[in-house]
Amino acid sequence: MSTQVFLRRLVAPLVLVLLASACAGPRGIGPDSGQKAPPGLDVSRNAVDGLTVGHRLMASGEYELALKAYYRAAGNEGLTVDTFSALGSANLKLGRLGQAETMLRRAIDLDETFAPAWNNLGVVLFESGQTGEAERVFRTAFALDNGESPRIRENLRLALAKLENPNYAEENNNTFALVRRGSGEYRLLSTL
Repeated sequence: MSTQVFLRRLVAPLVLVLLASACAGPRGIGPDSGQKAPPGLDVSRNAVDGLTVGHRLMASGEYELALKAYYRAAGNEGLTVDTFSALGSANLKLGRLGQAETMLRRAIDLDETFAPAWNNLGVVLFESGQTGEAERVFRTAFALDNGESPRIRENLRLALAKLENPNYAEENNNTFALVRRGSGEYRLLSTL
């Protein structure tokens, strides 16, 4: 592993924590913070989880806003497998393949059994032209999922078909699907 790769993997989580904590302020807004909420903001109710907000924004195509919501979630909940996976998926949708790969690999480092992160990493690898590794990663996601997710199963099928015939996706108008924990899906329109 080169020094640059090592430093990126070491510094990236630290940068995320610092960015998320800078957005949160010292104590937030609320009755115990000493700060007054803006007029019309009801702080007595619980806020919606940042991951939930991010997932909703992803579903509506607002990837930059989703990324910000995921950073807030990372600041509030910590850098978990779910936050790393979500950050990776948002970066992928924004075309930031290097950042997406880093985040998804971090998610897998935290939980090697998390099939959605493996699947989404496979999508990133295919998009960046690393077809051999992508196929292996899709196989891992499929095995971890026990073949239960139709999206992961379809991604593996598509990856195998593209390995045999690189023009398969264009000829058959197929795309890879990103998955997350729960019932959500994100469609990735590929130009490969």
